[in-house]
Amino acid sequence: MSDHTAPKGLRKGLTHYGDTAFSEYLRMSFTRSMGYSKSLLTRPVVGIASSRSDFNNCHRHFPELIEAVKRGVLAAGGLPMEFPSISLGEPFLHPTSMMFRNLMSMDVEEMIRAQPMDAVVLVGGCDKTVPAQLMGALSAGVPAIQLVGGPMMTGRHHGERLGACTDCRRHWGRYRGGEIDQAEIEAIEGNLATTAGTCAVMGTASTMACLAEALGMMLPGAAAIPAVHADRLRAAEASGARAVALAHQGLTPDRIVTQDAVENALRVLLAISGSTNAVIHLTAIAGRLGLDVDRERLNRLSAETPVLVDLKPTGAHYMEDFYAAGGVQAVMYELRDLLHQDAVTVTGETIGQWMAAQAARWVDHGVVRRREEPLLAHGGLLALKGSLAPNGALIKRAAADPRLFEHTGRAVVFESLEDMAARIDSPCLDVEADDVLVLKHAGPKAAAMPEAGYIPIPAKLARQGVRDMVRLSDARMSGTAYGTVVLHISPEAEAGGPLAFVRNGDRIALSVSRQSIDLLVDEAELERRRAQWQRPARKESRGYGWLYQEHVTQAEQGCDFDFLRAGGVGAALTEEP
Repeated sequence: MSDHTAPKGLRKGLTHYGDTAFSEYLRMSFTRSMGYSKSLLTRPVVGIASSRSDFNNCHRHFPELIEAVKRGVLAAGGLPMEFPSISLGEPFLHPTSMMFRNLMSMDVEEMIRAQPMDAVVLVGGCDKTVPAQLMGALSAGVPAIQLVGGPMMTGRHHGERLGACTDCRRHWGRYRGGEIDQAEIEAIEGNLATTAGTCAVMGTASTMACLAEALGMMLPGAAAIPAVHADRLRAAEASGARAVALAHQGLTPDRIVTQDAVENALRVLLAISGSTNAVIHLTAIAGRLGLDVDRERLNRLSAETPVLVDLKPTGAHYMEDFYAAGGVQAVMYELRDLLHQDAVTVTGETIGQWMAAQAARWVDHGVVRRREEPLLAHGGLLALKGSLAPNGALIKRAAADPRLFEHTGRAVVFESLEDMAARIDSPCLDVEADDVLVLKHAGPKAAAMPEAGYIPIPAKLARQGVRDMVRLSDARMSGTAYGTVVLHISPEAEAGGPLAFVRNGDRIALSVSRQSIDLLVDEAELERRRAQWQRPARKESRGYGWLYQEHVTQAEQGCDFDFLRAGGVGAALTEEP
């Protein structure tokens, strides 16, 4: 191994004091004040990026998990150094955790780069933490391995299994429709989330864990292990040990996350019928290396990749069942002839070598279906385009009502999140079951793209038994949600996209077969509306809010900051003259 790739440990990236020898002397003195022996200080340093927080229920078991990582690092001859980062607890952040994903990615990137570490273990779990950590690590360029906290176990209520958060939405719909009372919904509330870990279904957190494994950035078999299972601690120990090997090998993330690896991750996303949010996050992750997640390519893959995993919100089971059934490796084995098997992983092996080890494994095909007996013949996600979404939109067709796949209806428009909250349950709302609910100004620049695209069924219709309608917006929705919901419409209304010009009574046509979403208003009328439109004033005038509104990109670019994407504004500003 050449000197420039050898681990440098605590002598890496010395603080500037104008005297290099003094800088090293001072660092070693201060490190010894923490009680380390001199022999430990000569080892490769493995940073452990911890996103534990009292404002993040998903991560409450992280102290024990991180101790297992440290155990693995020490056993493999490294020196573990834990450091904190921003933590994004999904239900605890205002206005939405999505606003702070890019901030967390910057935090992770800069702390990896600024502190002396030869490799890093990224310990996260809740929805935005894993993409933020991967985005930061890819930009930092230091050998890295992802470790997730794992999903919750299910709870029980009156003999029924409950798992956050698909079941919470289902029962909330029953409560809104008058089927259950206040006492019942409170009892359910207390049994939805009963252990540490992320949501118990194939929501965004579990989807991103699966994609990290499919990308090759996580140890095989580690994505789906329940948070409270002993195997989760063993995976943590193994991840720590592997990080030491990565430090010695100098295997950086850009050699793992290639265009082939991104396509492998898309295949897995479609086969698990994962969260729509994953398309935005994977786009942002890939964009840090100048790689692409092409929406037309997504649709071609979707046409030939079946849904194989029978999990909520599109199926019947939970993440603990998925792990027991074989997990991501079982899915990838079923897809093996469709995958790029030469893609390299953090193990130093290729996907093909992983697959060779899967042949003898037992798989529960009631949960992970065989290719010839899929849950659905095509992928769970579909990109849409049309006059309403020139730059694209997304629908999770696996979670939608097929009766609404070819639907034309009258627009019932909500101009903002506040407008929707004020009027959605009004008895005076002019709405019918075959209308199309439209939410504007909930995109990246307008509102940091909250999970508001799962527009509630108006109370007057819910009480009539209506459980699904065509709903569309420039927002996102939770990966645990379901319904005929068109999301990520781009350009967003705030940016002057056609969505801005939709009015009550306009006709809107959704066609899954034609992969289209269209506003049926003639061009002359649209031009008249466009001429009358005024760009909304910026809501933020300082700090991170201002930075976000000025530099966040649209959904098709992953809602990353333009100056963080490879070849973006930042790259242009730093080019040599």
